[in-house]
Amino acid sequence: MNTTCEIGCECERIEQMIRHTLWSSGAKGFVVGISGGVDSALAAALCARAVGGERVMGIALPSPVTPEEDLKDGADLCAAFDIPFLTIPIEPMLSAFAGMEHFEKTPYLSGNLMARIRMTTLYYHANRLHYLVCGTSNRSEYMLGYCTKHGDNAADIQPILHCYKTRVFALAEEVGVPAAIIEKPPSAGLWPGQSDEAEIGFAYKEIDSALASLEAHDWTASNAQEELILGKVQASMHKRMDPPNLLKNP
Repeated sequence: MNTTCEIGCECERIEQMIRHTLWSSGAKGFVVGISGGVDSALAAALCARAVGGERVMGIALPSPVTPEEDLKDGADLCAAFDIPFLTIPIEPMLSAFAGMEHFEKTPYLSGNLMARIRMTTLYYHANRLHYLVCGTSNRSEYMLGYCTKHGDNAADIQPILHCYKTRVFALAEEVGVPAAIIEKPPSAGLWPGQSDEAEIGFAYKEIDSALASLEAHDWTASNAQEELILGKVQASMHKRMDPPNLLKNP
């Protein structure tokens, strides 16, 4: 059971890691991609609490299908934590790729392309400012492979990667993320009306319960739902592994 003290201690533990990462790297601050969702809001808030909002740059990277409310929520979040906020539409970059030979447009290809364009843009500004890129991945989506290689799962630090999605909501409430962000249905914003839970096929409470049970029982499923979740974990294993190479395995 989550208690206020226990959740507060967890926030402090994360903030200590953020401070240590920044100080040991010699970098000046953090860049965070601000989607308007709870994961990026929590990551940005923790960075601001750890090192000061003035050392965090929040960047919104809207596509043509990004809801206006997500931009407003992102701006409100950054204002609440004194984080400088920048909006960079990615449509010009998407259009440039559309002119490439053999370009194909499908929801799958477009979603991965948008994720990688966004991460490339974040790294550009991190290089420009001598900042680090702060990732926003949570444990639930990471274990299911609901992420893009070298896209949203690329980062210099992943402060909430150990947190299940249900835990993310609790921590977000603790640090003061606006209710409008916490209460909105999670979405990657890949198309109008897109919902993460609908795309994954399970509610986050179901996912987190199944993952916790699987981890506790040596990844042995005890029911049909856990079997389906386990299948997703196994199919996405490649996303959590280093590329095969002969340097480490001669």
